[in-house]
Amino acid sequence: MRTHARVVVIGGGVVGVSTLYHLAAKGWSDVVLVERRELTSGSTWHAAGLLPLFNMSYSVGQVHKYSVAFYQRLQEETGQDVGFRNVTNIRLAQTRDRMDEYHQYAGVAQTIGVAVDFLTPEQVRDIWPLCNIEGLVGAIQHPADGYIQPADLTQALAKGARARGAEINRNTTVLGIERTRGGEWLVRTDKGEITCEHIVCCTGNFARKTGRMLGLDIPVIPVEHQFIVTEPHPEIVARRQQGLPDMGVLRDSDNAWYMREENGGLLLGPYEKGAPCCYVDDPHPDTEWELFQGDLERLEPHIEGAMFRVPAFGEVGVKQVYNGAIAYTPDGNPIIGPAWGLPNVWLNEGHSFGVTAAGGAGWQLAEWIVEGQPTIDMLGVDPRRFGDYVTKGYMRRKNEEAYANVFTVHYPDEERPAARPLRTAPCYERMRDRGAVFGQKFGWERPNWFAPEGVAREDDWSFRRSAWFEHVMNEARNVAENVGLLDMTAFAKARVSGPGAVAFLDRLVANRLPRKAGRLALCHALTPRGGVHSEFTIQREADDAFYLVSAGALQRLDHDWLRRHAPTDGSVQIQNLTGAMGVLVVTGPKARDLLQRVTDADLSNGAFPWLSGQEIDIGMAPVKALRVSFVGELGWELHHPIEYQNHIFDTLMAAGGDLGLAPFGIRAMDSLRIEKSYRMVGTELSIEYAAYESGLDRFIQPAKGDFIGRDALLTWKETGFRNQFATLRVHDVTDADALGNNPIYDGDSVVGRATGGNFGARLGYSLALAMLRPEAAAEGTELSMDILGTRHKVTVIPDSPYDPENLRLRGVAPT
Repeated sequence: MRTHARVVVIGGGVVGVSTLYHLAAKGWSDVVLVERRELTSGSTWHAAGLLPLFNMSYSVGQVHKYSVAFYQRLQEETGQDVGFRNVTNIRLAQTRDRMDEYHQYAGVAQTIGVAVDFLTPEQVRDIWPLCNIEGLVGAIQHPADGYIQPADLTQALAKGARARGAEINRNTTVLGIERTRGGEWLVRTDKGEITCEHIVCCTGNFARKTGRMLGLDIPVIPVEHQFIVTEPHPEIVARRQQGLPDMGVLRDSDNAWYMREENGGLLLGPYEKGAPCCYVDDPHPDTEWELFQGDLERLEPHIEGAMFRVPAFGEVGVKQVYNGAIAYTPDGNPIIGPAWGLPNVWLNEGHSFGVTAAGGAGWQLAEWIVEGQPTIDMLGVDPRRFGDYVTKGYMRRKNEEAYANVFTVHYPDEERPAARPLRTAPCYERMRDRGAVFGQKFGWERPNWFAPEGVAREDDWSFRRSAWFEHVMNEARNVAENVGLLDMTAFAKARVSGPGAVAFLDRLVANRLPRKAGRLALCHALTPRGGVHSEFTIQREADDAFYLVSAGALQRLDHDWLRRHAPTDGSVQIQNLTGAMGVLVVTGPKARDLLQRVTDADLSNGAFPWLSGQEIDIGMAPVKALRVSFVGELGWELHHPIEYQNHIFDTLMAAGGDLGLAPFGIRAMDSLRIEKSYRMVGTELSIEYAAYESGLDRFIQPAKGDFIGRDALLTWKETGFRNQFATLRVHDVTDADALGNNPIYDGDSVVGRATGGNFGARLGYSLALAMLRPEAAAEGTELSMDILGTRHKVTVIPDSPYDPENLRLRGVAPT
């Protein structure tokens, strides 16, 4: 065994071996894998081997797409059969909502280049003659899909990795991990020690144990998953004898199971409610090839459903029941990327669809390690999307919930109830008493919308305009006509200070820092290639102190980015203020009138200009008031020590009755921000798009000197851009608006995708924000866009169609 390596990969399942292969394929041959037992002896060996391309996530969809194509290339490269069977798959639908989900997904697939066919029930029967089509409204099929043999795939990956110089050590247990004085990592095993630059954790069911060695609480706990293999069925055996192709993988989404042929019989894999977490306190050290006792009683509803949909399933006996552990995270997506707070530690864990994701996950992680960043936006799988609120107790509830909801309809902005409420602002109960229907971000409860008296306080999920649409629009219009109050306590907040703070932040962000104490600037931290990593509102508090605000969902990501780039000489201090500071937003044309009633501070434009902040009192409470608004109206963010929040809330509500003051939620905010063409990280702002492509020209100041991504961005500009941000008016919509990832066409050619959309409450028409090919982005250009399977005409219009001169935002428009 080598004693020194550039990278040590821990874990010899399909995910770990794929990571090793892709690192070696990038030219890093000095890489080592250690596996405590035999390759595939964890969850890989008992995986069903399915390759579902279907995924509503833009990130995960591209990972899965790569895997399916790569596995076929791997077989050609290594000469080793990976057991890939391109039999396609069919997903059935029994409701309009399910078909809406499929149409929304088909848009995602179109934008990333995955082929999807829509089928009638009769076409389903032609392809799957054993399927009972009663009650079906349709289906979709992936022509490129199928299944694979996980053990064969892993061995092919191992062969390819070894051929490139990588080393694999089986029956080698990691005992501990330490940081050396020189900044390298020391991996202690029962066969010796390895000193390395990078560590990649691909330990599956042992993820939490590996994490403890590193001081990390990795958000992974496995869940039991069962599948049934039947005895051979005469009709399937006859098909084989006739040389007919496999009927493919059948998924009855509305009954939550998958089925495929297996040695002349059938394999049924249900996703039942009540499947328990396992290995909560780690697997036994001697665990290998382990299965749990089967529990067919838990599967009875799914077995009955399978017998109805495929009567042949009930005509043969059960040959074997497999019940094994598969890793899960609270949202069901894997964690792929850098660990927080540790240099050169990488996580490739939590893979509930590990065989499908292994190829793409190894590819992107190798890109990230070797090149410094991935080539696709991995925000949806970044380990830092979770925070320290994800405790073991939280995970047990959320991971079981994620498993139970694999096949449920994934509505836009869906909210799931397990482990809630957890993190609540002090005004939570006051908002609830006023009809708030809450959502959750980064563990925080936030009002999504408010149910008027007499209206049920529950969400009506749909891909179309839901029952709450009218109430959300009323909230937005009240903000435009009067004044609204929004709880944004979940914002990520930090103070950066010290003698090195100016130089540090100036190099971190592309915009100029505010020069005077109290002034604000919107600043973007770019990736080394010139894409957008983070967005901060920065207030200068003093010569050497700055207050930073960013998206609540990205707290760990943004704060980790700050710490990774901060100098290590003690000249900069970074203080996380998120839990200590609450935020209430007051915005609308009567915002100044309201606040002037509860403070002695002069709030006039001259005394308190736009993009500035001051320390003021609201009632008896101290407040950091920032004059900025994400909805395009006159407004202030009131940042305050969190213990004062209810006093501030009550003071405002008591003073604003005759001004039409009313709370509003995140959904109304989104309608309002779309009308202003305001971008968000993860949609319009991405590592995949140059900052200039996202239309951030006025926030990029290359003349100020060096900053991260500056030179690469300018080079990117010289070579030409493939995308351009645009605002679109969507025509002839009646009950459905763009949700994001909608393909946009010029004729039959895809020329871009919507990144988000909504109905504009103030403008009275439907809008979408989009990334288009530059030649299609000129104002006035007419294109078409798919919304739930229907093409709609769209027109490129000027940005910020509502109040384009920002007169209302600046407080100079007549009210």
